[in-house]
Amino acid sequence: MDKQEKIVSMFDEIAPTYDKANRVMSMGVDRSWRKKGCDKAFAFYDKSALDLIVDVACGTGDMMGYWRQRADAKSVRVDKILGVDPSEGMVGVGKEKFPDFEFAISKATELPIADAKADMLSISYGIRNVVERQAALEEFNRVLKPGGMVVILEFMKNETPSLLGKVRDAYMNKVLPKIGGFISKNKEAYEYLPNSIEGFLTVEGMKQELEAAGFEMLYTQSFSMDISTLMIARKI
Repeated sequence: MDKQEKIVSMFDEIAPTYDKANRVMSMGVDRSWRKKGCDKAFAFYDKSALDLIVDVACGTGDMMGYWRQRADAKSVRVDKILGVDPSEGMVGVGKEKFPDFEFAISKATELPIADAKADMLSISYGIRNVVERQAALEEFNRVLKPGGMVVILEFMKNETPSLLGKVRDAYMNKVLPKIGGFISKNKEAYEYLPNSIEGFLTVEGMKQELEAAGFEMLYTQSFSMDISTLMIARKI
């Protein structure tokens, strides 16, 4: 089993308790981060009708729900919201939560979408888990329309953490695996999270990879002691 298959298998195992663990560990603040990502993307795109929004590594569908909610709040018509994830376990939970949405089992590097069909593409706390990241970013560029938006929410590596950043790192490394492990009965999966952040990119590194894949950075903001970072880029 290769590294990508191991990650997918891990998410299959924790799928039944994933939402509960997330809410407890983030104390619900990820909701405001997700809403901000949607709202900012709609503001940059500035269109009242969209053909397709794709949420990659959609998991149990939370971000899809926020896309629908924020589109309705802003009177933006969205014809289709599609969730894509390689984990059958996660998508199974998503289909129960959101029976009206469309889902597809697929890797981030092999999206089941024709060229230049999507207006928006989001990936929330998932790009870190994509082994072939540059290939995935190029795939995002392929499926987006010219001028289309990619919205990334992620736990980014901070090479020079502030005092609050060090508090964040202590929480991520010591507290979070215990909480996630207790709820899911899979401590190993939640030990993976802080390790994957430590081995991930800084904001600047992510920006460089997006630009190499044909995107122009529009917006970056870190939230809650730099725990989470929002990045929005436009397909050139």
